[in-house]
Amino acid sequence: MVISVAGTITDKSYRRFKIISVGIDVSKGKSTICVLKPYGEIVCSPFEVQHVEKDLEDVHSFLKKLDGEIRIVMEATGIYHLPVLSFLYDKGYFVSVINPYAMKKYAKDNSIRGAKTDKLDSITIANYGIEKWFKLQKYEGDEEIYAELKILGRRYRYYMELHVKALQELTHILDYVMPGIKKMFNSWNEANGKDKLSDFVEKFWHFDLITAMSIDEFVKEYLVWAKEKKYHQSSSKAEAVYELALNGISTLSSSTPSTKMLVQEAISVLRAVDSSLTSILTRMKELAKTLPEYKTLREMGGVGDVLAVKLIAEIGDVRRLHNAKALIAWAGIDPPPYESGQFVGSKRKITKRGSSTLRKVGYEVMRVLKSHPAPKDDVVYNYILKKEGEGKDKKHAKIAGLNKFLRIYYARVIEVYQ
Repeated sequence: MVISVAGTITDKSYRRFKIISVGIDVSKGKSTICVLKPYGEIVCSPFEVQHVEKDLEDVHSFLKKLDGEIRIVMEATGIYHLPVLSFLYDKGYFVSVINPYAMKKYAKDNSIRGAKTDKLDSITIANYGIEKWFKLQKYEGDEEIYAELKILGRRYRYYMELHVKALQELTHILDYVMPGIKKMFNSWNEANGKDKLSDFVEKFWHFDLITAMSIDEFVKEYLVWAKEKKYHQSSSKAEAVYELALNGISTLSSSTPSTKMLVQEAISVLRAVDSSLTSILTRMKELAKTLPEYKTLREMGGVGDVLAVKLIAEIGDVRRLHNAKALIAWAGIDPPPYESGQFVGSKRKITKRGSSTLRKVGYEVMRVLKSHPAPKDDVVYNYILKKEGEGKDKKHAKIAGLNKFLRIYYARVIEVYQ
């Protein structure tokens, strides 16, 4: 890699301009870099580097030769920017990671033709660094526990999507052999890792296996199965299942050789995914319990063991946020002000420009808080009731409750760390 410095910069220029903005447009496996000074003075024309140690070391060597305060700006691009970010952060540079939406809006406001190339993007990012110099937030680097929790949380969401697809496939097969059986049993439970539906249909994989017995024989078999699997032993539940089997119409015969295989394979896939989910969640719990905020979060209404680790994994270290409003914005539930002339908007929608996962987990906390008995002095619970009393629908009241919940969480966690 060769870095070419454009033009001759005099000593007078160096004394006059001590600000140096390095804009990095990140792609998969490579980046385009532009180095600027104020007033559009190009220190180094845009050049491309691969995300390998040699190229990044060359960049480091070049930047060390520059006279001035260097700030490096890049967009958050999923995982693609992480190698460059980690390298430059470890070298001690001021690195600012910008929200892609903010950069897109800036580029749109500062471009007439709308042209887009990696080189132009790197120049735009460098210019952003110059204009927002005093507002740039320095990347502090997640502590190892938060970083690991974040990765585990994202993998958990990925496997949960696979779980939904695998469960749909099992349900589809059961509609052929045991229509209606899914309503009788719960699927995988996050809290205990058990899947009653899979356990039952693994043993009784077709209605014919149930109706081949008398009701008394089946009830006896069911109770033995429930005891073995450590489920509640209910004769009435067994009788209800037997009634369903008698009245159900199977469209795939139990005598067909592939029938049992299809059911068993669907169960096998679902269990493999659920096993991964359980392993990931177990590790997340181990990590979360080492953090001071875990105890604080568990003491808040609506937050169970599973929701606590999901929240911490998505929020991360709240100390990186300057106030509670920043946490609200990170969740994307902040209604932006809208005023024009004499008009002041009062009915505003939330931005939804933030972590969709945090919104979903937070809403689940509000749902649990509302559906389970809460202490009379629970501030968030009473706030939701207040909003419902003011005429807000239940969904909007829960969002308002989540807003208050996050404010309280921020204040309590900051207090713990002080």
